[in-house]
Amino acid sequence: MSKKMDWKQFLINYGIICVLGLLVIYTGIMRPKFFTPQNLRSIALNVAPRFIIAVGVSGCLITKGTDLSAGRLVGLAACIAGTLLQKPDYSGRFELTQNLPAFGGWWVFVVLIIVMLVCAIFGLINGVVISFLSVPAFIGTLGMQLMVYGICLVYTNATPIGGYRNDYTYVATGSFLGIPFLFWIALAVGFLMWFLYNMMPHGKYMYAIGGNEQAAEVSGVNVKKTKIIIYIMAAMLYALAGFLLGAKAGGTSVNMGQGYELEAIAACTIGGVSVNGGVGKVSGVLIGVLVFELLKSAMQFLGLETNYQYIVQGIVIIVSIALDIRKYIAKK
Repeated sequence: MSKKMDWKQFLINYGIICVLGLLVIYTGIMRPKFFTPQNLRSIALNVAPRFIIAVGVSGCLITKGTDLSAGRLVGLAACIAGTLLQKPDYSGRFELTQNLPAFGGWWVFVVLIIVMLVCAIFGLINGVVISFLSVPAFIGTLGMQLMVYGICLVYTNATPIGGYRNDYTYVATGSFLGIPFLFWIALAVGFLMWFLYNMMPHGKYMYAIGGNEQAAEVSGVNVKKTKIIIYIMAAMLYALAGFLLGAKAGGTSVNMGQGYELEAIAACTIGGVSVNGGVGKVSGVLIGVLVFELLKSAMQFLGLETNYQYIVQGIVIIVSIALDIRKYIAKK
C-alpha cells in the first residue's frame, strides 16, 4: 500500500518553488514574450554568474556559517579587473594603471588569477576569524563586508570604470559551439563543486561539520582547516563571478555586487541548502538561483515598479529561510 502523501511537509519543502512557478506560468500567459528564446537566454546569462556566487555561499551555509561579504568581494574583483583591463587609448583610463603596457590576450587570464588571489586573502581572513577567534560567521563576514567596501572605495575613489579591452568583454559575449562562454564556465564550476562535495574527503568533512561540529572534531576532522578552505574557495568563486559580471556589463563601479550575498543565500535555501547546516546539493543551488532569477524577470515583465520588486524579493528571502528553519524544527 502506498504511503499517503504528507501535503503539509510537501508545502514546507517545495511551497515557495510552487508559488514562484505559478507566477512564472501566469507571466508567460499574460506576457507571451516572457518565454521567447531571447528572454530565456537573457535569464540564463544572469543565472550563470549568480550560480557561481551561490555555490560559493552554499559551502558556508552547509557548515552552519554564512558569508555576508560575498557581494562586496564580487564588486572588488570587478573593479580590480576593470582597472587592469581598460583599453590603452581610453581617455578615462584609471590613474594607477594608466602606465601599464598593452599586454596581449594572455593578460586577461593573468588578471583573473590576480583577482582570485586577492579575494582569496579576504576569504582566508574570514576563515581564520571564524575558526580561530570563534567569531560568529554572521558578525565576522559583516565586518569584512564593510572593510572590503571601504577598500574598494579607496582604490577606485568611487569612480565608475569603463573602456574595457575587447578581449575582456569577449569572455562574456563570445560562445563555443553556439553556447556562451558564461554557460561553459558556470557548468565547469558546478561540476567541480559537485565532485568536491560528493567525491572528495573535503565534502564529507563539510557535511559532518554542518551536522554536528563537535562529533566531527572527535572523529578526526580538522574543523578549523576545513572551514578556512571553504571560505577561501568561496571568495575565489566570488572573484570569478565579479570578473565575469564586469565583462558582461562592460563597466563597473563600487556598487557592483551589492546585495548579491542575500540573493545567494535566498537561492540556496530555496534550492534546499539548509541554514541549519549539513544539508545541500549543487543541483539544488542551481534550481534556487534559476527560480530567483525567473521571479525577478517575471516581475519586470508584469511591470511591477522596482521599489516593489525589492519588497517582494525581501519577502521571498524571509519566507524561504523561515520555511527552512521550520523543517529543521520538525526533524527534532
